Amino acid sequence: MKQIYFLILVLAGGILGGCGHSGDRGELTGIPQRSFRAEVPYGMVYIPSGSFLMGQTDQDVTFSQIAQTKQVTVPAFFMDETEVSNSKYKQFVNWVRDSIAITNYLNDQKYFIKPAKGAAPSVSGKKYINWTYVKHYPLSYYRSRGDKGGAANLAKLQGMYYQGDDRMFDRNELDVRLLKYNYSVEDLRAAAEYKKDKTKKRSDFIMHDTVPVYPDTLVWLSDFSYAANEPMVEGYFSHPAYRNYPVVGVTWRQARAFNAWRTAYNDNYKESRNLAHRLRYSLPTEAEFEYGARGGRIGTDYPWGGPYIKNAKGCLMANFKPGRGNYSDDGGAYTVNVRSYFPNDYGLYNMAGNVAEWTSSAFDESASSFVHDLAPTLDYEAKPGDAPVLKRKVVRGGSWKDVGFFLQNATRTYEYQDTAKSYIGFRCVTHYLGRDIKDKH
Repeated sequence: MKQIYFLILVLAGGILGGCGHSGDRGELTGIPQRSFRAEVPYGMVYIPSGSFLMGQTDQDVTFSQIAQTKQVTVPAFFMDETEVSNSKYKQFVNWVRDSIAITNYLNDQKYFIKPAKGAAPSVSGKKYINWTYVKHYPLSYYRSRGDKGGAANLAKLQGMYYQGDDRMFDRNELDVRLLKYNYSVEDLRAAAEYKKDKTKKRSDFIMHDTVPVYPDTLVWLSDFSYAANEPMVEGYFSHPAYRNYPVVGVTWRQARAFNAWRTAYNDNYKESRNLAHRLRYSLPTEAEFEYGARGGRIGTDYPWGGPYIKNAKGCLMANFKPGRGNYSDDGGAYTVNVRSYFPNDYGLYNMAGNVAEWTSSAFDESASSFVHDLAPTLDYEAKPGDAPVLKRKVVRGGSWKDVGFFLQNATRTYEYQDTAKSYIGFRCVTHYLGRDIKDKH
C-alpha cells in the first residue's frame, strides 16, 4: 500500500508540475506561437532568391553606359505581377476620401467602431472608422434618384466640393486638393547609423509625411508640347474604360504613401483575425527590379529574352515607340491594359514598356561600384532643402513613349521624387519570410 500511495504522490506532483510550467518539464522549449505558413499575396508572384550579373550585357548607346556589370545576390521576395492599375490606386484614393468625409464632415457615430460594453474609454480619445460598415453602406457623394438617405449626407459634405468660382455649372465635384494622406515610416537606416548616439531618441528616426494622393492628370498636357491630349486628361484616371490601365501622374512620394497605406490596410485585416503580419510593402530596389525583369534568364537583353523586340511572327513584344512618329504599331498609342503581352518567366507583365516604373533606390551614376553585392541598393532620404541632384530616384523599364533602348533589362535612368509624369507608374514588392521556397525539399 505504501508503494501505491508513493506512486500516486509522484504522479500528482508530475501533473501539478506540468501545469505550473506548461508541460515543458523545466526545459527550454521556446514560447508558444502559432505556426506560420507562407502565403503568396493576392496579385503578386514569388521571385526566388538568386544571383545574377547586374548591368549592361550587350547593346549600348554611345556614352550612355553608366553602370559597371557586377555579380550580386537578391533574397527571395514577392512582386506585383502587373503595374498598379488605376482601379487599385483608386481604392487608395477612395479610402482617403471616405476617411476625410467621415472624420471631418459627417461626424456620424454609426460610421465609427463602438467600444465593447464595459470597456475603458480610449486614453487618446481617438475614434476609429468601422470600415466593415462603410463597405456595406458606402457613402454617397452625388445625388441619385431614390436615394433619400443620401440627401442629408450631401448637405454635410458640401465643404468637400469645389466652391465659388471654382465650381462649374453648379455641379458637385470633389475638390481633389483636399485628399491628403498622413502617415509615418521608420528610417531604419538612420537608426542603424546613429544607434550609439545617446542623444538620439526613437522619434528622431520616425518620418512623418503628408501627401496629396490624387494623380496629376494634367501630365498628359505638360509632358508634351503641341499635342492634343485633352481626352487623356479628362478620362484616363476617372473613366472605367481605363480601370485596368497603369496609374500615371504619381510622384515617388505618392507611390511610397500608397505602399504605407497598403501595409496598414493588410495589417488591420491580419490583426482582426489574430494572424501574423506580412513584412511591409515597398517599391522594389533597382536590383530587385532588374532581377525580376530578367525572369531567371542569364545575359539577356529583354524580359522575354532577346536579342530582338519582335517575335518569330514579327509581332512586337512590348508597348513602346517602334519608330519615329510611330506609337501604335505595338497595339496602343498610349498605355495599354496592365496584362497586355506575354509575361516573363516569373509571371511578371510589362517589366519592359507600357510605363516606366519607380524604384526605391536613389540614383547615382557610380552606384554599382560601391553598393554591396548582397541585396544591393543606394538609399537616401532627401530633405526638402536638399539640392535637386539628391532627389533623383532610379526609374526602370522604359515606357510607351520610349525607344527600344530603354526597354533593356539593364538600362537605368532617373526622375526627381516630387515629379509626376504621364509615362511613369510603379509596382510593389514585399519580402519573403523564412526559408526560400525553392530550398524546401
